Amino acid sequence: MTKKTVLNILLIALVASFFITPLGYYGKVWLNRLFAGTPAIIQPDNRVQIKDYDWELKNATWERFSFNKSKGKVVFINFWASWRLPCAAELQEIQEVYNTYNKDVDFYIITNEERAPVEEFMKENKFTFPVTYLIIGGKSPLDILEPPASYILNKKGEIVVKELDIADWDNTTISALLDNLIKE
Repeated sequence: MTKKTVLNILLIALVASFFITPLGYYGKVWLNRLFAGTPAIIQPDNRVQIKDYDWELKNATWERFSFNKSKGKVVFINFWASWRLPCAAELQEIQEVYNTYNKDVDFYIITNEERAPVEEFMKENKFTFPVTYLIIGGKSPLDILEPPASYILNKKGEIVVKELDIADWDNTTISALLDNLIKE
């Protein structure tokens, strides 16, 4: 075999691995992370305040609670689904942000899935952020976005970030933003 044939076979094997092996899943997650951009921060003059905090959700044990407990706090909200590859790519960075800011920021990592697949996904990925379950058809102060999508709210309830796609959350821009919002 020629050197060119060997290289072609290796290239075909690498491409095939993205479709038929677990390596492909992790490779796609890595590529999603690589191409994720930093979320845009909404300028103060353009920020919209949520009307109220009247939103009922469920915690990890499916007990209902009110979003009202986050009134006057900095809030990070992410809509995700375990079966969406971009969500899996984004959640590792959200875990890092959670590890840093969980004492000062309320995190709502929201899914509309059943508990069993979510618990398995959390365990497989060693995520420790709190999972929040959406009550389908319930009232919400925010637009329920298609996952992956996120909001960051300041203490006044203004939307500071509204990201409609996968994003790079573990970066200096977001850290500086959260630090400033916490100090306000």
